[in-house]
Amino acid sequence: MQNDIKQTAKLAKEASLILASLGENIKNKALEKIYEELIANKDYIIAQNKEDLKNAQTLLDNGEISRAIYDRLELSDSKFDAMAEGILDVKNLKDPVNQTTWAMKLDEGLELYKVTCPIGVIGVIFEARPDVVVQIAALAIKSANAVLLKGGREAVLTNEALVKFIHQALDKVAAFPRNVINFFKSREDVSKMLELDDCIDLIIPRGGNSLVKFIQSNTKIPVLGHADGICHIYIDENADFELAKKVCVDSKIQYPSACNSVETILISEKISKEFLPELTAALKNEGVKVKGCEKCLEIDDTLEPANEDDWKSEYGDKIVSVKTVKDSDDAIAHINRYGSGHTDCIITRDKTSADKFMDLIDSAGVYHNVSTRFADGFRYGFGAEVGISTNKTHARGPVGLEGLTIYKYRLFGNGQIVASYSGKDAKKFLHERIV
Repeated sequence: MQNDIKQTAKLAKEASLILASLGENIKNKALEKIYEELIANKDYIIAQNKEDLKNAQTLLDNGEISRAIYDRLELSDSKFDAMAEGILDVKNLKDPVNQTTWAMKLDEGLELYKVTCPIGVIGVIFEARPDVVVQIAALAIKSANAVLLKGGREAVLTNEALVKFIHQALDKVAAFPRNVINFFKSREDVSKMLELDDCIDLIIPRGGNSLVKFIQSNTKIPVLGHADGICHIYIDENADFELAKKVCVDSKIQYPSACNSVETILISEKISKEFLPELTAALKNEGVKVKGCEKCLEIDDTLEPANEDDWKSEYGDKIVSVKTVKDSDDAIAHINRYGSGHTDCIITRDKTSADKFMDLIDSAGVYHNVSTRFADGFRYGFGAEVGISTNKTHARGPVGLEGLTIYKYRLFGNGQIVASYSGKDAKKFLHERIV
């Protein structure tokens, strides 16, 4: 099996080089065919997903998977349609490859260009969410990267069906290389993939903390992703209460198991006595369990007590912790200490407070008066995303096409040599920007 995986990775590497040379028209044709093939086989794919859901219920009952994973598994009719439309959204985006982002004339007849190019081979390891297969495939093709996909056992039938029809679609596109989209399903395949640093250029994990930590600790391959989604909302003393309640409720209940769901709400102590009961009532009305610090319990004794671990928790469920803070400085300090660098928000009518918060919070996404659930590649206009990164190098936040490209420098000349630009009679560089 290890030889099979290594051989597949080598073939993917070869395919990535061919894919990098293809024009946008061929890549777009491939995306059109995938869309058509999936739509034509929608009923079969959804039927396979229902079988996965049935099998996953047993895993859930036995405590082998979490409720969050189970909730992400379903591919409903509307979710399928959105997934398919996402392929066309990606197709209609500008080709991210071979774009000149910077150019410099070093001397007459000596010009340097910084040009975008694919990363190469990307390994994606994910739990549940079969729509990830289609999102990754679409983004990879458009950005000219080959991918190795490893999905969770809970979605194996849906994933296999999607990959099957993606392959059927790509076989109909002349000049499109084979081995661009590859799928593994065995748990043992994860460890074997992580050893292939000579073939795989980037690993993207999409799953819980334990999965991401395992991958980061067991590979030499660069890893792009986030381990936790501990998102915060700070309710400033100048907040509009109705707006604050609306944003907090949406951030928690719109999709509680998502990594961009709010986990801790911080409230300025200047408004806590007035606002906390209103917020608690709004959240409880939506079935949310609210846990509070000691000061919050003094204001509302119906709350469950929160402890130090709650400030570090990604609940992935209809649970939220609340805490009072002295001011924005206290809120910023709390978030930078306990947050995961994912997405954090301030609710205020004061622009100065908002600007300060957005400058000092060290997160991939910093929001003002909007739900944390907006942290998503589709909502950002990326067509889709391969995941959300809290890294501080290469790509950060929702990662779309741009995050799947890197760049190379192309230097054009006519026999120039470095010796001409050194020594006593050295020529001087012009260093004139072209682009």
